[in-house]
Amino acid sequence: MRRRELWWPTAFGWLAGLCCLAAWAALAAVKLDDFLSVHEPARGRDGLGARTLVVEGWLEARELDQALAALKTGQHARVLTSGGPVESWNDESPWPSYAERAASYLRPRLPPGVALHAVPAPAVARDRTYASAQAVAAWLAGAGPGAEPIDLFTVSIHARRSRMVYRLALGPAVEVGVLTAAPRGYDARHWWWSSRGAKAVIGEFLSLAWTACCFWPDAPSAAAAATRPHATPAAPATAAPAQKL
Repeated sequence: MRRRELWWPTAFGWLAGLCCLAAWAALAAVKLDDFLSVHEPARGRDGLGARTLVVEGWLEARELDQALAALKTGQHARVLTSGGPVESWNDESPWPSYAERAASYLRPRLPPGVALHAVPAPAVARDRTYASAQAVAAWLAGAGPGAEPIDLFTVSIHARRSRMVYRLALGPAVEVGVLTAAPRGYDARHWWWSSRGAKAVIGEFLSLAWTACCFWPDAPSAAAAATRPHATPAAPATAAPAQKL
């Protein structure tokens, strides 16, 4: 038997510790949306940025309009829309994929001289963003040699995770920048004031944490990607864009 001395906080010590913990939690809450909503366009080796903009096809019309505003700067000469099959509750969607849905909305509104290609992804039960990123990697590999930088356009809090997934799919040779659309339905500066904001931000943070620690796909292979079927541009559609599920 040995006698040991145990240090134990006083009531004041416990109170001070709880106050520090509360202050840290409040600071983290204030900065969490900013952390997730990273906005960092690619620079490129020549410093001129990316010429290709990849738009996630599940975005709604309001967010696609913000992608169009980004295209008016004249930097991007090519747009790729990504996404897998549209999941409609009645199985009567006029578009076979989110990539083609976004393309049908963007095509008549694009600035002159900007090329547009829909890059549909296959149906998968999980890791849909990664499946879309793999389809984009295959398209880029089939479009020509080189590892040119790209910019990814997505919604605010999805930015950091989507960029991480695209980097995994494209490999370290391709610089992936990210541009963001403003969130909808809640105030990003006070996201904890609404249930929609709280669920979106906390859920996205947990998804980012899982992707960072538990998602380790096979290393991308440009040679293998180049052998996959090459995506073709979607035909124009006349119907109005569907609402995101």
